[in-house]
Amino acid sequence: MARTFKRKDRMGAMTEINVTPLIDLAFALLIIFIISTPLLEETIPLQLPLHGPSLEAPKADTKFQNISIDSNKNLFWGKEKIDHAQLNELLRGLTLQDNPPILHIRGAKDVPYQEVITVLDAIKQHNLSKISLDTQVW
Repeated sequence: MARTFKRKDRMGAMTEINVTPLIDLAFALLIIFIISTPLLEETIPLQLPLHGPSLEAPKADTKFQNISIDSNKNLFWGKEKIDHAQLNELLRGLTLQDNPPILHIRGAKDVPYQEVITVLDAIKQHNLSKISLDTQVW
């Protein structure tokens, strides 16, 4: 049965609700929210540095020293196993140098974060500032 759009009684009340103005209002609000939402985001505009080996290559005479922490919380100075007292002695020796090496701190992924912080605190106590936290590249 086909629907007819002619009303028999033109003076009678309509039993259907006209939803066209409601849909127009919903689309108008949607457009307003789409336009205004990015403006609400408060960010500080920064030009972040690029990451890549071609930007700043280390000089040929740059010295590096690895400090590693394995899964069992053991400290290593290069390949030599040390404890925290020996680490403080070695760091004290670096402070006497006029150009101390860059310290690469390497921690195993399952080492508690506090162990890395302890090593960073020891480095900070000796006023050494050339630090690199090594991570694995994906």
